[in-house]
Amino acid sequence: MNEVVDRVWERDPTVWTGTDEAKWLGWLDEPRRMRERVEELTAFAAAVRDDGLDTIVLLGMGGSSLAPEVLRRTFGAGALHVLDTTHPTAIRALEERIDIERTLFVSASKSGSTLETRSHTDYFWKKAGKGAQWVAVTDPGSQLEALAKERGFRGVFHGEPTIGGRYSALSPFGIVPAALAGIDVDALLASGEEMADRCRRDDGNPGYELGRAFGTGWQEGRDKICIEDTPGGFGLWAEQLIAESTGKQGKGLVPAPGEPADGADRQGAVPENADGPGLGGEFFRWEFAVAVAATYLEINPFDQPDVQAAKDKTNEVLATGDEPRLEPEGSIDGLLAQAREGDYVCVQAFVNPATTLDPIVARLRHHTSCVVTHGYGPRYLHSTGQLHKGGPNTGLFLQIVDDGGEELAIPGKPFGFRRLIRAQAAGDFESLKERGRRVARVRLEDV
Repeated sequence: MNEVVDRVWERDPTVWTGTDEAKWLGWLDEPRRMRERVEELTAFAAAVRDDGLDTIVLLGMGGSSLAPEVLRRTFGAGALHVLDTTHPTAIRALEERIDIERTLFVSASKSGSTLETRSHTDYFWKKAGKGAQWVAVTDPGSQLEALAKERGFRGVFHGEPTIGGRYSALSPFGIVPAALAGIDVDALLASGEEMADRCRRDDGNPGYELGRAFGTGWQEGRDKICIEDTPGGFGLWAEQLIAESTGKQGKGLVPAPGEPADGADRQGAVPENADGPGLGGEFFRWEFAVAVAATYLEINPFDQPDVQAAKDKTNEVLATGDEPRLEPEGSIDGLLAQAREGDYVCVQAFVNPATTLDPIVARLRHHTSCVVTHGYGPRYLHSTGQLHKGGPNTGLFLQIVDDGGEELAIPGKPFGFRRLIRAQAAGDFESLKERGRRVARVRLEDV
């Protein structure tokens, strides 16, 4: 234990694979760094409210949206809305719920070039093209920063370049939206800083102990991490952290929020302080744990070599200029007939996120002994998509599609949101098939 913990804090990349891991460990110091900015952030948030902007809309995907969404749910931050779908019906529904003139839009993208976020930004800029109503959260020198300067955004908050998206909960990507939503970010970061100190210990180290359980469980064939549900949906954030960090080179831990932990291929995991300010510490505990677990899998927890595949396929579909065809392929029964011991079923729903997936998940759970996971597209592409393509070939992937509703134009693009989400569904389906994954596609109305 001493050796692993010490080597992580010493930024020794050989504790993993000895490649570029040392460049991605800025999250170890982020709670302390961000606490030094609390006064700045709270003053900025107060000025926003003083200007009558009482609604916050976050435009982001994956690491830029999942922590804010969990923070929103945990603290009941009704003023904060998170948009991480390209479904036209959902975008229209959000637009109807808010008063555009009283809304601050936060465009969040580490790279600054995320297609969904840039499309959302251009769409709402046409509705609210006043720089005083806009903030960007992005890494220094990105395309989004340049756009923010060009359009006169109210503020630009830089991410720390040594922190990857899934490790960014306690960075500006999580803390700026939280401050704007009126959440006590000092208390949140204080718990994160305290947990970071505890994760330096030789004995009683919460992050190490959780990571060791994940890693030894994986060695014993218990690769499904069944995360206990919390009111704030902690598992929504944790599944990206686990899946994208460990799902590569044919290996991986499979996060399964809300699934029962009784089974030979499963281990349970309980978020211990996820219902208040202690959430900051819980974010850090799980970040440290997954970094430790990766030492058992002997992989680099900070890269995502297979994420680009679905993006490339999506771009290929869009480049044709044709309407993507999403015809049914295979069947649910035919897919489940291929199940083997130790497999998991994954529902990939390119539908309006307001559509509940509980009935189909319950049905699949009833008809198979497998763990069942689920996610909405394109959100899951930025979350668990790496595991689906780069992890073990133990997934049975059921894609569910709807008609997307009426097209919604994206300013400056030759395609709208309906064509985009359909291209994303088509692109990911082809990417999974290319990797020899077991897949089927059905229409929502046929489920």
